[in-house]
Amino acid sequence: MSNLAFASFSLHGVDAQKFLQGQVTMNVEALPENTTRYTAICDLKGRIHFGLWLKKQSSESFQMVTTEDQSEEFAKHIRKFGAFSKMKLEDTGTVFPTLVGTSSEFSTTETDLVNWQLQSIEAGQAWISQSTEHEFQPQELRLHQREGVHYDKGCYLGQEIIARLWFKAKPKHWLHLVLGNGAVPAAATKLNNDVEVVNSIAVEGGYKALVVGKPAAIEELSLTVLDLPEYLSGDVARPQ
Repeated sequence: MSNLAFASFSLHGVDAQKFLQGQVTMNVEALPENTTRYTAICDLKGRIHFGLWLKKQSSESFQMVTTEDQSEEFAKHIRKFGAFSKMKLEDTGTVFPTLVGTSSEFSTTETDLVNWQLQSIEAGQAWISQSTEHEFQPQELRLHQREGVHYDKGCYLGQEIIARLWFKAKPKHWLHLVLGNGAVPAAATKLNNDVEVVNSIAVEGGYKALVVGKPAAIEELSLTVLDLPEYLSGDVARPQ
């Protein structure tokens, strides 16, 4: 059994899109309707506070899904920052994921969460939970390669630092898929000073995990680096 669970919210109102545009790392205005993408709300240090799957039904109607353990804090954040916006946030209950292509779709139909975790990890679809909030920058999770962060949009929380890292620097740590032996390390476990677990799942003889780390530091561990999907396997730095 998995202890992972997901909470769904609806956001309705004339200011919904404008509000989200100033919160999340992706360009909400350009998000096609009825398309779900994983994106983030960052803290002022440019690290991911909340991870969320965002679906735009119209410019005035959105569905948002977070992990259950982040849901209460997430709702408080939206209501605090959106207090003067013409919109309404509603908790629409527990939902279950299905991996579809390069993202996940959610419904009230129960699905196999352990299977979803394995599929998502193998597909490089990292997600944030309470244990990993404030740990990673969007670029480190390859979120830009998933169209979950755009560097040519307007301001949002943490944007100044995130943009500086993209345009003026190159990350030292980034997302890898690995196969390991032994007990499954929990999310946020540091396998060494330069390798940290994002998500993990038991497999026969060991575990598979998405980790953020330096390639050289990963080589020092007894891990096998596996291939990510082609669109997630390139250099995470900005093309020069």
